[in-house]
Amino acid sequence: MKTLYLDIFSGISGDMFIGAMLDLGVDFHQFEHELGKLKLDGYHLHAARKQKAQIEGVKFDVHLAHAHDHENGHSGGTKHSHSHDDHGHDHHHEHEEHSHEHGEHDHSHQHEEHHRAQEHGEHSHGRNFSEIKMLIADSSLSLWVKEKSIAIFHCIAVAEGQIHGMPPEQVHFHEVGAVDSIVDIIGACVAVELLGKPKILAGDVIEGTGWINCAHGRFPIPAPATLAILGARGIALSQCDEPHELVTPTGAALLAELVESFGPMQNLIASRIGFGLGTRDNHTRPNVLRAILGETSGASAAHDWQTDSIAVLETNLDDVTGELLGHFVEKALAEGALEVFHTPIQMKKNRPGVLLTVLCAASDADKFSEMILRETSAFGVRRSICDRRKLHRELQTVKTSFGEVTGKIGKLNGKIVQFAPEFESCKKLAESQKVSLKTICEAFAAAVGESSKIK
Repeated sequence: MKTLYLDIFSGISGDMFIGAMLDLGVDFHQFEHELGKLKLDGYHLHAARKQKAQIEGVKFDVHLAHAHDHENGHSGGTKHSHSHDDHGHDHHHEHEEHSHEHGEHDHSHQHEEHHRAQEHGEHSHGRNFSEIKMLIADSSLSLWVKEKSIAIFHCIAVAEGQIHGMPPEQVHFHEVGAVDSIVDIIGACVAVELLGKPKILAGDVIEGTGWINCAHGRFPIPAPATLAILGARGIALSQCDEPHELVTPTGAALLAELVESFGPMQNLIASRIGFGLGTRDNHTRPNVLRAILGETSGASAAHDWQTDSIAVLETNLDDVTGELLGHFVEKALAEGALEVFHTPIQMKKNRPGVLLTVLCAASDADKFSEMILRETSAFGVRRSICDRRKLHRELQTVKTSFGEVTGKIGKLNGKIVQFAPEFESCKKLAESQKVSLKTICEAFAAAVGESSKIK
């Protein structure tokens, strides 16, 4: 399976992500053409091959047109670009004298965008989520790019809404409402599509330390929005001793919406490696995002099943009542556990007992471990992380000879391999048609066999 792995040992920002995609082979002119469908003026693109800590990659920038036009006498709103293969050094030199304005646009300094927008005459309050949604919806971008872009902006809007105590639709973006950040987010989706929409995985998320000056004031790193976005998706964050922001809100939102799972590389055969360069010269690590494009080897590569990792929590109990067990099962499921069950076992001194097992998201392991210790008689909990393979699941309405039944369909490599009718749907139809529940279930199975009857 075609797979893109993001090695985020030094963080991630929108422009670093796009730089890495260009270095992997995304055609700059095609990328620019697709972004032109957005009908957004006031910027020009620049991509050049450069080095950061002796690592060669692509430095991508969105330059606001106002400063460029003022410097070179162009009319306002004109977009201007160079591919990363053409005149990269010359263009960089041309903008060196006003690097104060553009030199920090790696979103490591995303908190400065609001002030840059004011300097360049841009809307000082940014745009709200509704305006950005309308901008994307009215464009001629592909449906996939539209859906992914809106999902990323919604992710940010929800986080900002929680911070400010308002509905997502009413959130006014400051940093990510500026033209350069809009281009970064939508451009990231365009780049992934041009790369063939591979499965995206990522390493552990590493952030720096220190303070930032953002639209909300002076805050410790991670930025409030970054922390909220990653937390909402259940993405673990670790800090290193680099005294700078490494993960921006835009970068966090890209991870939250595009990446399937996080962890070390497994069975990945690299065919291409790209580096997206930032601007800073970091103290402890090069300011680059490494992206690896390749194929997943082994049995997984032959199937399109979904993969993830879950936590398995277990404890042996020989002194818990049935009432307590029943209560725990109901509570754990209500709190979001994937599965909860208990199995009869024989414990030491030939005592009968139960093995209590909870399956949950890895990010919820501590929460349910605490619940076991508080709600049962357990003195300890065993914990392990297991890889999981899942069929692509979808609810379908199936037309049977008795009426419509809703059921769960499981597909592998595009073919139905599992199916199960929803009990309540079957029960309701059986009662209305005055037939047995078994008859309805059998009718559902027969109908699934004729795929043309599945809506």
